[in-house]
Amino acid sequence: MFEITFLMMFILISVLWIVTRCIVNFKTQKIDIKREANLLLVYICLVVIARFVYFPLHHVDGHIGVLEFDWSLIFPFKTNLIPFTFVVDRYDGWQVNIIGNIAMFIPVGIVWPACFDELKKINKTILAGAGFTLFIEISQLLFYDRCSDIDDIILNTTGVCIGALIYTAVRRTHLSRSQ
Repeated sequence: MFEITFLMMFILISVLWIVTRCIVNFKTQKIDIKREANLLLVYICLVVIARFVYFPLHHVDGHIGVLEFDWSLIFPFKTNLIPFTFVVDRYDGWQVNIIGNIAMFIPVGIVWPACFDELKKINKTILAGAGFTLFIEISQLLFYDRCSDIDDIILNTTGVCIGALIYTAVRRTHLSRSQ
């Protein structure tokens, strides 16, 4: 068994982020400080989402619990492929799960189109957000104490959609006032 702490994941995400940004800036032969500052919002979204989707919500001995990886325990995969099971299968905290999954991805729907011109259209932002949440759910298959759930994909994508609608409304209002 291999344990991954949040600190380990934070360092991994940070190193990958720095290397990626260095490669991009090296290829373009310039550093745009304003753009890098805006992209920090994407980085923050990634770190916060990693914290809440991979690690237990409740602290263990005052610390964030660990993510456990063990090849011998991941099969069969824990999955739920039946949509909206939370409607009938209510458990302690199901409301927090619904609200949390939506709220956690609203910033993605706001930040991504603000930082990436390719995602200015709502449908592209939603598609990118759905792909991101699908990646998360597939990656959770590797950890026996995590469950990949179609409801999470639906709820997270709903959050991205809400964020994209907010971004679009604010952008349109700002554009119409500046004309």
